[in-house]
Amino acid sequence: MTDWSLPTLFEGVHEKVHAELDLARRALAHPTTKGDASEDVWLHLLNTYLPRRYRAAKAHVVDSNNAFSLQLDVVIYDELYTPPVFAMGAVKVIPAESVYAVFEAKQTANAANLRQAHEKAASVRKLHRTSAPIVNGGVVTPGRKPQPILAGVLTLESNWTPAFGSPLRKALLAVDADSQLDMGCFAAAVFFVRDGDTISANEQRKAATAFLFELIARLQALGTVPALDARAYARWLA
Repeated sequence: MTDWSLPTLFEGVHEKVHAELDLARRALAHPTTKGDASEDVWLHLLNTYLPRRYRAAKAHVVDSNNAFSLQLDVVIYDELYTPPVFAMGAVKVIPAESVYAVFEAKQTANAANLRQAHEKAASVRKLHRTSAPIVNGGVVTPGRKPQPILAGVLTLESNWTPAFGSPLRKALLAVDADSQLDMGCFAAAVFFVRDGDTISANEQRKAATAFLFELIARLQALGTVPALDARAYARWLA
């Protein structure tokens, strides 16, 4: 009988993501269909392996001032403490307070797709987030400052050679704080993370699995989203 092995299990997670992204690229001719399939691969990975406190979906994000984000390929959000604003089948509108992270999912990383990722990150981070007091054991805890929202890009491969080199690093650094990307994965080759002005790239065979564990660690470091002020949204019923 074959012994259990963590390296084998982790390699299996990566190989499944890589194979499905590659199949979408080769088998699907229509660009929109190909893009939807790529998004579904990443969403399935995240909804399978992230702890249940987190969910991932394609969505728009809205704030209590009636401002909306651009359409987002992947939103990681809280499902325990904040309700959706609207849900109808695959269509979701999620309150800004519940968002942990947003990602642009494409087949290939290039300048245009990177620009979209920056724009979509900014469209979420500029939204207003409320923070209502909570009561625990009869003790009222004031609302707290909302956690930072992570942003990134997810692809099969990169148009740059090497996959992560000086041109890409410069593009990632040449944006304001609202637009910056904190991490990303090019599943065929590399994942990267940003800490301040430092960007680290990790080239390895199991890039998707390595990215997944780094994402979980960063989500854990953010803590829990603030309590949503339900009345701030309810005023739009009038």
